Amino acid sequence: MSRYVFKLPDLGEGTVAAEIVAWRVKPGDTVAEDDVVVEVMTEKAAVEVPAPVSGRVVATTGSPGDTVAVGAELIVFETDVGAAAAGAPTQTAAPHAAVSHGPPSQAASAQTPSAQAPSAQSAAGSPAPAADKAGTPRGNGAAAPASAEAPTERARVATSPAVRRRAHEAGIDLRQVAGSGPNGRIVPQDLEAFVARRTQPTPLRPGPKGVPSERHTGSRGAPTAARPTAGATEEIKVIGLRRLIAQRMSEAKRNIPHFAYVEELDVTELESLRQHLNSKQARGEPSLTYLPFLALALVRVLRDFPQCNAHYDAERGVIVRYGGVHLGIATQTPDGLKVPVVRDAQDRSLWDLAAEMRRVSEAARTNKARREELTGSTITITSLGKLGGIASTPIINAPEVAIIGVNRAIERPVVVDGAIAIRRTMNLSSSFDHRFVDGYDAAAMIQALKECLEHPATIFIAA
Repeated sequence: MSRYVFKLPDLGEGTVAAEIVAWRVKPGDTVAEDDVVVEVMTEKAAVEVPAPVSGRVVATTGSPGDTVAVGAELIVFETDVGAAAAGAPTQTAAPHAAVSHGPPSQAASAQTPSAQAPSAQSAAGSPAPAADKAGTPRGNGAAAPASAEAPTERARVATSPAVRRRAHEAGIDLRQVAGSGPNGRIVPQDLEAFVARRTQPTPLRPGPKGVPSERHTGSRGAPTAARPTAGATEEIKVIGLRRLIAQRMSEAKRNIPHFAYVEELDVTELESLRQHLNSKQARGEPSLTYLPFLALALVRVLRDFPQCNAHYDAERGVIVRYGGVHLGIATQTPDGLKVPVVRDAQDRSLWDLAAEMRRVSEAARTNKARREELTGSTITITSLGKLGGIASTPIINAPEVAIIGVNRAIERPVVVDGAIAIRRTMNLSSSFDHRFVDGYDAAAMIQALKECLEHPATIFIAA
């Protein structure tokens, strides 16, 4: 037997170090070549690093949250001479997957395909240990194979990085989950259905008078999860993508003097148009939401307010105004907030905008977005959907200088031409970089946007 020292490889794009997000193995575990051993994150990417050789893990360097320099010792394997010799050339091979990040606060991700194994990305903290079929605990979620076939079988599981991470944290063996996607790929709904079946709550069993009721145990004999004890605390280390989001949001809020502006809109006519267009859709086709109308109106308005469709290049001290409108669509994902981009929104129709917004948002949620789909937005739209509330104060997606937020639309009584009428209203909550967008210009832009949305026919009239 011999030892094989694997050093952190160059992950590209000028990376000099990487943060450990989660170890998938621990000393004593046996791994096969190309099994993922650790998840790391740089300032540009979240990456799964595979084992360059087959063997037993002797030692690992660092814990989740620690930083390891490129070229520093990462993990030591004990392997036979033949395996070490075969694995040596792969010591600096590229990891399985890379997830790119755009401008600050644009916490988005894109997969790079791997020819050998499905890639996975994690932005969560250290996963909880899982158990293999024989009940043997796995170190940090990775187990010594029960047989020589186990690594190969595991490698055949096809799913997204987000699903793989969630299963890893929940201690679920993905080989037990039936996939409904193409070629048996496991989609998020498959994992959710599996979890629901496994943790289905059971009704309370009435006990004798004066005796508290009991909850039935599950099929495995284990009671369902109890409510946390009063006074209990839980510590969650802020690492990986969540740390990056926190860092960039803090930088944006600290460095950008935000000017917030909220305006109420009467969207009764817009709602009527939306319902009419949706009624013409074929059964099963996605319905239009307010967002594509807002995007189309915003494209029209930005022609007169180019200072809001811009980046601030702090290093050069210049404002870069863009002729094309590249809309960032703030999207909530299992890994945190990401901002996929709809390119050249000014050249798209209403239906094309709606379809592209759905596509890039879904790609971000499932970690299928490409690198170019996650960087370069020039202005961002954010929406809390049904949770939109009355108003919000969105944080600017630096280096952009403006962001538009959509709040909930509700029906309420308002005064129209001296009489009370029921109208559908909605607020727009916007933030601007006050260094480069004056308050007057910001308010004027939102008023122009309001006029377009309150009279939606004007959105489609050529200038």
